[in-house]
Amino acid sequence: MLTRDEALALLHKHVPDPQLVCHSLESEAVLAALARRLGKDETLWGITGLLHDLDYATTKDQPERHGLASAELLAGLLPDEALTAIRAHNGERTGVAPSTELDFALRCGETVTGLIHTNALVRPARMDGMDAKSLKKKMKDKAFAASVCRETIGECQKLGLEQAEFFTIAIGAVAGIAGQVGLA
Repeated sequence: MLTRDEALALLHKHVPDPQLVCHSLESEAVLAALARRLGKDETLWGITGLLHDLDYATTKDQPERHGLASAELLAGLLPDEALTAIRAHNGERTGVAPSTELDFALRCGETVTGLIHTNALVRPARMDGMDAKSLKKKMKDKAFAASVCRETIGECQKLGLEQAEFFTIAIGAVAGIAGQVGLA
């Protein structure tokens, strides 16, 4: 399996968009925090989150390939369970249905970062003081971060986590790297 340094080098090689790099770092943090909470492999889950959008620049005009191309690029570098999760995070388009905890964690974990990041940008204190209650309120407002799929975030229940606990874990994870992703 790749080390984090190797994964970061791949990320910077294949992802030219600074905003997508921030999303990838946030996804890594959330996935590692979920792994910690669920007693799973933090390194594996974190690197899976970090690299899940590796192909975005090359597949943005072919959404049905997004996730599949990343998995092809990462074949032999990550375990099969990570490759499957990467394929399944865009399952609606790739046809790879999520079935494992890692699959669902990646789907809801990477999706919630959009809601958290957008919420932080409209708050004077950014990440400071953000809590599950305020995020839940933003989640109900369909016009806020409109591209964020609320149903996918709801898949946290497939991990045995209620929405409030999931939000608390994800907010804490992103707050821990706020300085790296422009949210301090």
